[in-house]
Amino acid sequence: MPEGNAAAVLDRVGGKWSVTILLIVCQEPHRFTELEHVVEGISRRMLALTLRALERDGLITRTVHPSIPVRVEYSATAIALELRESLRTLADWALRHRAAIAEARTAYDDRATARPDRESATAPGPDGRRITSAS
Repeated sequence: MPEGNAAAVLDRVGGKWSVTILLIVCQEPHRFTELEHVVEGISRRMLALTLRALERDGLITRTVHPSIPVRVEYSATAIALELRESLRTLADWALRHRAAIAEARTAYDDRATARPDRESATAPGPDGRRITSAS
């Protein structure tokens, strides 16, 4: 991530799996298999990729304990612990408003379905704005 690029930092910290993983490891260190069971719906590959990215960004630490079998734990760094309250506030907000957001999505989808001719003539462009298809 280039210095000064807040969007890149927010993208990592605010990612679907990052928030959940950070909230968990901010409580106490966890092993990979523990995280796999606690983080509902995440695949092994996505968990590994997310942990690697969070470690690379300095938000978690991976500690290998020399034992048989080898034990690896993931724990929050000081900067992740500083972020904990903000993440908890965000997660609480999401829980409080999930029903309203689901209703808004349903209403939007219903409106879009009611205008199939208009929706099919446009598509989102790379910048998110709608562009008209040339037919």
